[in-house]
Amino acid sequence: MTSYLIQNVAVLGGEPTDLLLADGVVKEIGTITAASLSSVEPVETIDATGLVALPGLVDLHTHLREPGREDAETVETGTRAAAMGGFTAVHAMANTEPVADTAGVVEQVWRLGREAGHCDVYPIGAVTVGLKGEQLAELGAMADSAARVRVFSDDGKCVSDAVLMRRALEYVKAFDGVIAQHAQEPRLTEGAQMNEGELSGRLGLAGWPAVAEEAIIARDCLLAAHVDSRLHVCHVSTAGSVEIVRDAKRKGWNVTAEACPHHLLLTDDLAATYDPIYKVNPPLRSQADVEALRAGLADGTIDIVATDHAPHPHEDKDCEWAAAAFGMLGLETALSIVQQTMVDPGLLDWAGVAERMSHAPARIGRVTDHGRPIEVGEPANVVLYDPSVRRTIEASESASLSRNTPYAGMELPGRVVATFLRGTATVLDGKLQ
Repeated sequence: MTSYLIQNVAVLGGEPTDLLLADGVVKEIGTITAASLSSVEPVETIDATGLVALPGLVDLHTHLREPGREDAETVETGTRAAAMGGFTAVHAMANTEPVADTAGVVEQVWRLGREAGHCDVYPIGAVTVGLKGEQLAELGAMADSAARVRVFSDDGKCVSDAVLMRRALEYVKAFDGVIAQHAQEPRLTEGAQMNEGELSGRLGLAGWPAVAEEAIIARDCLLAAHVDSRLHVCHVSTAGSVEIVRDAKRKGWNVTAEACPHHLLLTDDLAATYDPIYKVNPPLRSQADVEALRAGLADGTIDIVATDHAPHPHEDKDCEWAAAAFGMLGLETALSIVQQTMVDPGLLDWAGVAERMSHAPARIGRVTDHGRPIEVGEPANVVLYDPSVRRTIEASESASLSRNTPYAGMELPGRVVATFLRGTATVLDGKLQ
């Protein structure tokens, strides 16, 4: 196994130092002696001058599509994209075909991740059978399976039945699980196509009101407090939602929340192009919502950044807006967008990025061997990132099987130079290994 001497790297943006990665762990930090190097040969030296070292990123919200929609993505291609984005662990959502609502399906996804080897895959189990919102899925069996599922979500659909949501929150307490809710009141969003506002009326697209998200979040925060369980709110997109989560945290309720990169950068003005590449669930919102999300992420109201990486085949996006699928790619560009929207304006430093993209998502997902600090003896899950460069995003260069990135042709800051999974380089010099 090759060891790596990483020289002159700024850990979390601090003073330059040297890192020695060997035997799957961070072996030494600081001055690395010849004796240390001789004991871990062969050693590859990396000049990391100007680079930032972060703990391997952890995504709590990824769609890998396998099984069933291998025309859009596979565990192999999705984890390749994850590694290219600096992720060493991803949580795979349950809306596959068949749905990941049994121990057998989640174990299949888990094993596919282990075979691919580009990053670790933690399956998310469905809350309800078939995502139909009628009866609870095999939550306990999935928790006890080899995949050790701790996060459950019907993402793509809301658990809109309050009684069923309460039962799910109560059930997962037995094994310290969390329910990750897709907050969308279905009756308020029938036929909805974009953010409700003056622009939706002008474009003739059915509006998606902010209250459809906020009403479910408010209800579920109350339910989580009532049964003393853990609630995680997926893809928060409105200023009102941020305030509801902030109030829940102020009261000491066990509620966490995520924001997606696209909701931190893009606005509903892009719907005026009628380009379905910008059609996403929840929809792109107003600039005021974007600013509120950034502020909430900065002050810790929003705990994490999660990509909601949602690949689709060409035919599902290259059509009229109303017929197009919801969703966009996110894994390979997430860190760049966080740099542009949060780091460069001074809202977060690199330690804050590590907290929101590695430490906190690992805690929420109850992952113990990721999201660890870059310290001697810790697993060598590390990403090297160059914040000084700028790159133009080319859809054709994506490691994903799909090409539905909204950032094609856009210039973004930063580039992942290397990703190490337990000391093994999955990406080196910006290239997949």
